[in-house]
Amino acid sequence: MGSPALSKDGRPAACQAREVLGRIGDKWSLYVISLLGEETRRFSELKRGVEGISQRMLTVTLRGLERDGIVSRTVYPVVPPRVEYTLTPMGRTLLDTVSTLVAWADEHVASIEQARAAYDTGE
Repeated sequence: MGSPALSKDGRPAACQAREVLGRIGDKWSLYVISLLGEETRRFSELKRGVEGISQRMLTVTLRGLERDGIVSRTVYPVVPPRVEYTLTPMGRTLLDTVSTLVAWADEHVASIEQARAAYDTGE
């Protein structure tokens, strides 16, 4: 069996893919990407749109998505400060996949909760 394909930094390419999937596949990133697919939004709009996310987790999520080139952050030189987030062209290529995952989760959440309850009670 041959050696795994290596990336430019010498790590296995599959390792890098796992890192990217870890970023875009976490529970907060999926919803942030989905919301930004609808329109450019400010931080407060994203916070209201992603139920249950803390300010800190939204900040961490947005920074990670920006670092990976999926989200673009624009700061406007006004008082009070205005910052907007939008998907980059690369980020837009994720929309179909992310939208499908979010829709699937929304559709099956009740069934999943039932399965969890049954599992937890040993049924």
